[in-house]
Amino acid sequence: MTAWLATNLIALALLPPLSLALLLAAGLIIHRRRPRLAMSLILLSTTALYALSTPWIGGLLQKSLEISRPVSPAALKSAGAIVVLGGGRRIDAAEYGSDTLNGLSLERLRYAVFLHRASGLPLLVTGGKPGGGTQPEGRIMQHILQEDYGIAPRWVEDGALTTWDNARRSAPLLEHSGVRRIVLVTHAWHLRRAVPLFESQGLAVIPAGIQFSSTRLDSPLDLVPTPAGLRDSTFALHEWLGILWYKLRPSM
Repeated sequence: MTAWLATNLIALALLPPLSLALLLAAGLIIHRRRPRLAMSLILLSTTALYALSTPWIGGLLQKSLEISRPVSPAALKSAGAIVVLGGGRRIDAAEYGSDTLNGLSLERLRYAVFLHRASGLPLLVTGGKPGGGTQPEGRIMQHILQEDYGIAPRWVEDGALTTWDNARRSAPLLEHSGVRRIVLVTHAWHLRRAVPLFESQGLAVIPAGIQFSSTRLDSPLDLVPTPAGLRDSTFALHEWLGILWYKLRPSM
């Protein structure tokens, strides 16, 4: 947990909006001693904040991560299981009185149910308790599948704190059942990082992404900063940072 916390604190410092706030603060601190450098830092931070907050830039960044098209029904026939990656929780959600899935996880789970009903493939759900809480993602997904969809997952992995953990902890469960080829369900912008991690565990992976991005300028509003635009850019930059981190640690 300590390593997970340290890694995430470093990531927060390198990603917007905190990284841009730090640049702006640095510019304001040194503006009397180094006015030109200060102005450069202030302009850089404000320009980057504007650009990264536009839906168009967010879409471009997420599109750069996509490695596949939506999965076809024919591709499902060669797989032995559907693996759903947890995308986060809401800890101690007041309306439920306990931990529950966040929107990202629910989107992935719903699509996994769609694929399960189309193919009949068994489900594996994976996710632990990064950041604390009482219920791991894997167990919450199991509960929602059973209570809301009437589906029991065949495997539940509930200890993973990272995507790498998802892969290394899920692989033995699948291999014990003779499953070598999986359908991997997560967001389209997450697949570039997730697929190689599962392949490194000896699994053949069929990517099954959701929420594919658009790079079109459909409206002038796509160039107007929005909270959603900054969120999409931050997700994408987080993925590229994670990919770089894993490349720097090949032993993983």
